[in-house]
Amino acid sequence: MEFDIKNPDLATGGRHRIDWAVQEMAVLRGLREQFAKERPFAGIRIGGTMHVTTETANLMIALQAGGADVVLSASNPLSTQDDVAAALVSHYEIPVFAIKGEDNETYHQHINAVLDHKPHIVMDDGADLVSTLHKSRRDAIGNIIGGTEETTTGIVRLRAMAADGALEFPMMAVNDAMTKHLFDNRYGTGQSTMDGVIRATNLLIAGRVVVVGGYGWCSRGIAMRAKGLGANVIVTEIDHLKALEAVMDGFRVMPMIEAAPQGDIFISATGDMHVMDKHHFEVMKDGAVMANSGHFDIEINKVALRELSTGDPKRVRPFVDQYTMKDGRRLHLLGEGRLVNLAAAEGHPAAVMDMSFAGQALSAKYLLDNKGKLANKVHSVPEEVDQYIAQIKLESMGIQIDTLTDEQVKYLNSWETGT
Repeated sequence: MEFDIKNPDLATGGRHRIDWAVQEMAVLRGLREQFAKERPFAGIRIGGTMHVTTETANLMIALQAGGADVVLSASNPLSTQDDVAAALVSHYEIPVFAIKGEDNETYHQHINAVLDHKPHIVMDDGADLVSTLHKSRRDAIGNIIGGTEETTTGIVRLRAMAADGALEFPMMAVNDAMTKHLFDNRYGTGQSTMDGVIRATNLLIAGRVVVVGGYGWCSRGIAMRAKGLGANVIVTEIDHLKALEAVMDGFRVMPMIEAAPQGDIFISATGDMHVMDKHHFEVMKDGAVMANSGHFDIEINKVALRELSTGDPKRVRPFVDQYTMKDGRRLHLLGEGRLVNLAAAEGHPAAVMDMSFAGQALSAKYLLDNKGKLANKVHSVPEEVDQYIAQIKLESMGIQIDTLTDEQVKYLNSWETGT
């Protein structure tokens, strides 16, 4: 078995953490048992480019239990947990190509290693795997039945491909499932992002001005958690409706250039580039901290930041680079501008990833069940899948809900009854 990981000796610790995480993943545990009995993926090769975390490991193990031949690479150079990669290789015989801190060349070599496996189904996190397939690895496209995408950024890229007529197989928008973006994006990103900022800096959040770029589901969660920690939160937006919602939720809203001189901590999660740019850096206060929770390291203009500084940044703490401006101000960049929740912390809690990865697993099964019937576009996760995941999650939490009576069903399906 070929693989490329940091250190196989880390496997035991990684397995302990995988086992710890699965205790919080009741939905995925149930699917793993179901898959082991039914073997829906027998004879199917699944290639994933995803964050190599304990939660992802449990998804891979569930797919393997269902008969899949699985291979995995990282979807971000800083998001790999090396002990988890080692455990997947040593204890589960799943080939992994991922090393925390790998350079861009190695990152793309690892993606190509997954494609060398000639997968039938791809699982992507940011669309780098699918993009590589279409641009430089067309030799592997013929095997593809379809794929799944986990992130907002990836869905944006895939829809652009579909609009151009470039997408050559169906993709499932797992990110857009209600059990994903309402919970993973909001509660997972909110908690894990603040966790990453605090671990990296050990700063007290209470009393500080935290500027949140965007007010999509991820940024909503970040703003919510920062406020809960006592921060004075400013939101920046380009969408009038989202800006209005942020105001109604109790946040100050203004352009980034107005927020820049006020902020102590800046966090962006928009999926777009240069949310923090040169003209923002020029007016930020001494000691300002910048972090990104969008998928790619483009939200903070690192080139402009370096151009404004007196020299190379100084690593003042793990995952904290200090840039000294020519006027003496010090600006701090966390996690090299990459996903701070995975670069400096452990990513989303397992309990919320349980729903997202159940959506991944069931979407892969949906692709198999509908092989040859789906158009080459981005498809929504069926509502019944969303409802099933939510039902099982509630049951695992010991929570029950009401059901409609026959009388209520009749009323909802009639039009005659009124005042």
